Amino acid sequence: MSPSTVNGLPAHVLFVHFVVVLVPLTALALVVCAIWPHLARRLGVLPPVLALVTLVSVPLTTQAGEWLEKHVDNSSLIERHAELGDGLLPWALGLFVLSSALWWAGRRTAPDKGDTSGPAVRLTSAPVRIAAVVLSLVVATGAVVDVYRIGDSGAKAAWHDGFSKTAQSQGN
Repeated sequence: MSPSTVNGLPAHVLFVHFVVVLVPLTALALVVCAIWPHLARRLGVLPPVLALVTLVSVPLTTQAGEWLEKHVDNSSLIERHAELGDGLLPWALGLFVLSSALWWAGRRTAPDKGDTSGPAVRLTSAPVRIAAVVLSLVVATGAVVDVYRIGDSGAKAAWHDGFSKTAQSQGN
């Protein structure tokens, strides 16, 4: 269960910043690791850990958003934002699963010449690398586009009719 407020502010408006930063960062790390396996080995466990933090932050932000939704006037813009927000978790899970798979595959070594236990899964084979890159690009693009759409709908819900296009004069 996530907290509902932080220092008097709805927690959702704070948590959302983690998601807006972590999802694109995780997506970028995933694609980079898929394209350059040697870099994935150098980064080690960092990409899956980053993806795990991202995965955990999504439901926390969603739960805080559900609390906030109950404490603001209902509107179609807020409903749309909530509907879109509910669709991010599968993308975050995809980022985590693929990041973990790339990390696991990257740390596997080729079997010794005398080892007859079977071939190791290696990112150096062309079909495996192509599949990893394509899957990573699809999931990363989907996650980033979804975050953009969710953020855009949230901004519209929060700021619709909430500001003036002309500056207000301040009585001095």
